Order: sequence, then structure tokens, then C-alpha cells
Amino acid sequence: MNTNHAMGVNPAAVPVRKLRTGALIPAIGLGTFGSDHVAPGVVATAVYNAIRLGYRHIDCASVYGNEKEIGASLQRLFREGVVKREELWITSKLWNDMHGKAIDSCRRSLDDLQLETLDLYLIHWPFPNYHPPGCDVTSRHPDAKPYIHEDYMKTWRQMEELADRGWVRHIGTSNMTIPKLELLLRDARIPPAANEMELHPHFQQPELFDYVVSHDILPIGYSPLGSPGRPERDRTPEDTVDMEDRVIVEIARKHNIHPAHVCLKWAVQRGQVPIPFSVKENNYMSNLRCVTEDPLTEEEMATIAGIDRNCRLIKGQVFLWKEGQSWEELWDLNGEITPP
Repeated sequence: MNTNHAMGVNPAAVPVRKLRTGALIPAIGLGTFGSDHVAPGVVATAVYNAIRLGYRHIDCASVYGNEKEIGASLQRLFREGVVKREELWITSKLWNDMHGKAIDSCRRSLDDLQLETLDLYLIHWPFPNYHPPGCDVTSRHPDAKPYIHEDYMKTWRQMEELADRGWVRHIGTSNMTIPKLELLLRDARIPPAANEMELHPHFQQPELFDYVVSHDILPIGYSPLGSPGRPERDRTPEDTVDMEDRVIVEIARKHNIHPAHVCLKWAVQRGQVPIPFSVKENNYMSNLRCVTEDPLTEEEMATIAGIDRNCRLIKGQVFLWKEGQSWEELWDLNGEITPP
């Protein structure tokens, strides 16, 4: 994957998805989560080069700590005439410590990104607690709090106000479960346009995937390659590796492509929007190009559907609010919201 200098991709060749509003979003984006394991400025440089070479969808978040740098890259691209603002799809997210402060949080991201509007603004996690940088999977924060629907709705009302003000074109959720989404859809004036969630061949979340699609909520998939570069704090012994799965490897061999590209083709053809992260130009450009070429067959798609291992990699242990809890409680796996 690293042997040839990356070539640009015509943005018009990249598939798109239509949101409930009729807006079109590129069906693959560049993730920017990497601030805690790459040098300062590296992600911003990747964003600049990726857009110059054909990317039009960038997934950001305040907690990644690099929105100011990305904003400088965007302004450089605008000044150079490489792209116009209306040709880009920019997403950002409200971090946990800003629940109840969505107006301030969005204003900060807009200022850092040097933008007047965001195309999509998400509540990053449904838990209103912050964990300190560097904490591992066994950590607990003394101020951690559970999901309380009435409190979440206060933040959602502020998200709706952001849409009313025109600061954001769409609002959405991330890391939600069906029970939580059911309550939100019951009470929201503006329903979520998208839900960002972990999605890869070993963690396909078919029930949640079908639920959001049936409610006209776009599934955006993070960790689409099985998150090989995720921090050590998120690694556990039971984790599996998608790109080493014999099915993925065999399909890659047949198509003469990297296993990563099998994962991305599967994601786009399934109907989700993957947002792989890479700062290596040949990698992120080959990721973009692969979804414009040589689709998987129906048989290959069905075969990949059969390798789901229900292997959640981003378990969220750092958000548990009391001792003795298991990470499963965060995800309402009994079909009900875990009580405080």
C-alpha cells in the first residue's frame, strides 16, 4: 500500500449518501482522531493534502485537540482556490464535559475551524463525564455520571437551537443505543440526521444498523478497518483483527487489493459512511480510490456478513460511573437503559 506516490481522485467519482433533508454527504470521509499518537501538525497536513487530492468529507471533534490546526489548513485551501467551502462536508462533535453547553462548544469549534457553519454536529457520547488524557481501560473518573434522558434532552434542545441559528446544517448522535435513540426520537423536535458508531466486519451491529436506517438516520462508521492504530488504553486480550480474517484476506487476494480496502468497499456498499484515519498519503488516497473502483460481488458481501464476531473494540470503559460495573452496561445490552 506504500509503494507508489498517491494520485488524486475526482471528487465526482466518490459515492454519496442522501440525508433526510436531501443533503448529500460523501460516502467516505477522512477521520482526524490521532492527536494523542501523532506529532502536532501531522493531522492538519494530512487534511490539507487529502482535500487537495480529492477528499471532500472531514470528520473532526473538539476532543481530538487539532481543530485549530485543521482550520488553518482549510483556510489555506480556500485562499489557494483549491476548494470552496460549500464543496466540503465538515463534521464536529460536542465532548462530554460540554453537555448542557452546546452553544459554547459549537462556537469554539467554529472559531477553531474558522468556519461560519458546520455541516454536521454530533453529541460525541451520551455520557456527561470527562476522562483525563491517558487513562486506561481500568480507570474511573470520580465525576463520572450515567446517561439521564432528561439531562441529555437539555443538551439536545441546545443542538436544535444551533440548527435554528444556522450554525449547523444537521445535528446528530454518536455512540448511542436503540433504547436511547427511541427516547430521543420520541422527544426530539429535530430528529438526528446521523448516528456515528463503531462499524467494521467483526462488529457489524446489525440490529442497531437496521434500526437507524429504518428511522432515516445515516450510519457513519468509525474504526472501519478494525482500528489498528487505536490507543493502548482501548486494547483488550479478546480483541480480534479484521484485516487478518481469512475471509477478508482471501477476497483481497482475488481483487489484488489490500485487506483494508475490502473493509472499506464492504462498508460503502452496505450503506454506511466509513471515516478511516490515516496520515500517510498513499494510504488515505488509496482508501478513497478503492471505493470508486471494482465493487465487491453480492456473494462476497454475503460472505463478509457471516464473519461478524460482535467484537466491540471501543468499549468505553473510561465512562463507567461506579466500581464493579462492566463495559457492557454502557451499551444497554439487555434492551433497556442501565439505571444510574
